[in-house]
Amino acid sequence: MRKNLYFIIILCSLTSCYTYQVKKPADPAADNKQDSKKNAAQANNTAASMKNAAAESLGPQQAPAPVNIQEKLASGKNVKIDVDGRSYKVIVDKWESDSLVVHPVHNPKKILKFHKNQINAERIAEKRFSQPIADIITVVAYASIGVGIYLLLR
Repeated sequence: MRKNLYFIIILCSLTSCYTYQVKKPADPAADNKQDSKKNAAQANNTAASMKNAAAESLGPQQAPAPVNIQEKLASGKNVKIDVDGRSYKVIVDKWESDSLVVHPVHNPKKILKFHKNQINAERIAEKRFSQPIADIITVVAYASIGVGIYLLLR
């Protein structure tokens, strides 16, 4: 019984509600389709305006906007970056011209510098609170308390 209790305590202490998540940019193609649907609904009375809305929806799709790495990696952020095929969990210190100055999460004395061309902009993941994981941990904690009370009363 004690081994199981110690195992559960260690397991719960190692679980974190924070995860690294890649921010997905807004889809401009979906925005254009929604705008063209609104335009078509408003201009339902005249055929000319419907032709314009159809022409707009058939027009070329916009390419996604280039990602600005310096805006994504602001000072003080806790992020996971991919540099030349290696993954680093770091806290951003500052930008020096085109170089990013960071330190690893659990080692503030070690300083790392990366050029902005080395960083994979599509794989920058920010540390965020994960509500589903927190809910699972809460349910497991309540269930274990219930089982503990049941075993004490039995």
